Amino acid sequence: MFQVNKNYLKLPGSYLFSTIAKKVNAYTEANTDRTIIRLGIGDVTQPIAPAIIKAMHEAVDEMGNAATFHGYAPDLGYAFLREEIAKQDYQARGCEISADEIFVSDGAKCDCGNIQEIFAADSKIAVCDPVYPVYVDSNVMAGRTGEYDEESGTWSNVIYMPCTAENQFVPELPKETPDLIYLCIPNNPTGTTLTREQLKIWVDYANRVGAVILYDAAYEAYITEENVPHSIYEIEGARTCAIEFRSYSKNAGFTGVRLGFTVVPKDLKCGDVTVHSLWARRHGTKFNGAPYVTQKAAMAVYSQEGKAEIKEQVAYYMRNAKAIYDGLKEAGYQVYGAVNSPYAWLKVPEGMTSWDFFDYLLEEANVVGTPGSGFGPSGEGYFRLTGFGTYENTVMAVERMKALKK
Repeated sequence: MFQVNKNYLKLPGSYLFSTIAKKVNAYTEANTDRTIIRLGIGDVTQPIAPAIIKAMHEAVDEMGNAATFHGYAPDLGYAFLREEIAKQDYQARGCEISADEIFVSDGAKCDCGNIQEIFAADSKIAVCDPVYPVYVDSNVMAGRTGEYDEESGTWSNVIYMPCTAENQFVPELPKETPDLIYLCIPNNPTGTTLTREQLKIWVDYANRVGAVILYDAAYEAYITEENVPHSIYEIEGARTCAIEFRSYSKNAGFTGVRLGFTVVPKDLKCGDVTVHSLWARRHGTKFNGAPYVTQKAAMAVYSQEGKAEIKEQVAYYMRNAKAIYDGLKEAGYQVYGAVNSPYAWLKVPEGMTSWDFFDYLLEEANVVGTPGSGFGPSGEGYFRLTGFGTYENTVMAVERMKALKK
């Protein structure tokens, strides 16, 4: 009889956001008279910017004309987009990144999950704790994480780097040497960041011990502070130790369109083997290229009109995050993040677990957030709220939560 990949059987429960959706759907069906405000999943709510929609319409028209029709896209992405990314996202910030080091994909989540395939099966991974679940779960599927301890919520072969209020949510260098280090800056879920000086410590460390930093910069558009780098390649030495992931989901509202890219510098090597060549081989084998219409839409992100419009949208979501932060702080909650990120990270009331608080908030205030324990053991006792809702709903949710405190 056929056998399944038994590593999948090690995964505890379902994916975090699938579990939340099931609980909310069950509550909604049983309470049809209630108005639920969803501030859990990091999905955007504002429509795609007009300049981008215009570009998509033009691309669709091209697809309907034999002279301008496009079939399979180049597996690494169209040159017109890769060159624009290199120029505006990197070279404009002083980063030495060329177009042929950029791999366009259908989203950063896929790339973050797939990148581990090109590394040895016995590679030791280090993750911030709490952390975006995809990093750990994809390594579980690959058989790299060892055994799961239900009591502690940890994997035996994963190096956890706790990020809590006690250390200002800044991870410390691990005592055990990892091969792969996952960093998400600005961080999901805590909404916190690393300064230029703090990130330099990690780059120097990775180069010293021969580790690779897998740097998720999906939220870089939300950075407001001058000393927080938008790319790891702003740091000297990063070309020899880091891979960076980017997404158009949060900055340009592409959650339903799907597009992202990964940067793999040619200077990143294992002996004589370039990691760039391995990712190119994997990408070309398993991916047929992101759609022309989507890549043409991404080009509009870099137009003057597009940049102005998406800047307004980012400001809209940051206004929401500030409303959450200020409102809950005023109500007496301990709140973090929301300065360089659309996420607010709050301490749950004493005597409650993060799932207790999820249920309490859903039932008493009809507000949905994300339990911190779903992001890792150090997330227990915390709760994530997203600024990606509408402003009206965000303000209403905050008022409901403030009423609970009274």
